Amino acid sequence: MAHIDLGVDETELPGIRGPLRFRPETGGPLLELVEVLLRGPHPLSPGERELIAAYVSGRNECTYCCSAHSAYAAAQLDEGMTLVDQVRADPDSAPISAKLRALLRIAGAVQVSGREVTSEMVAAARAEGATDLEIHDTVLIAAAFCMFNRYVDGLGTQPAADPLWYAQASDRIVNIGYRQVV
Repeated sequence: MAHIDLGVDETELPGIRGPLRFRPETGGPLLELVEVLLRGPHPLSPGERELIAAYVSGRNECTYCCSAHSAYAAAQLDEGMTLVDQVRADPDSAPISAKLRALLRIAGAVQVSGREVTSEMVAAARAEGATDLEIHDTVLIAAAFCMFNRYVDGLGTQPAADPLWYAQASDRIVNIGYRQVV
């Protein structure tokens, strides 16, 4: 049970969904940010951006966000959950592009502290073909998901008990997006 009364059934609205509904004045802008970052027009695919969110959430040990964004990434990547699991376990040996690997290194550094991102990491990402937009948005996705992870865990919300819930949520995210989440 969440630390505060969110006024929702947490089995129906697990994780971040209860807090978003509890305070729609803040929930709406947060959903809009996620929609733009993870689904808007971009050189990185939605699956790759979801993978960055899942990777950061896993490093932050946020069960709900890691499970949700792993499922959303898997639904949008040809290699599915196998690739998501490989990236989460060890991005250096996962079968991903060198550019995505370099961006995940930046995301991992942001997860520790924004100050952990070095000029060398950025240069390495650029050398692999990353654009300034991709580097910018990788940093912003990682920073935003550190905030979302702390929001979910700080309020003590519960992840979905049934793993199938995440697969069903994936269908909504892929087909409708984040704006209609709650």
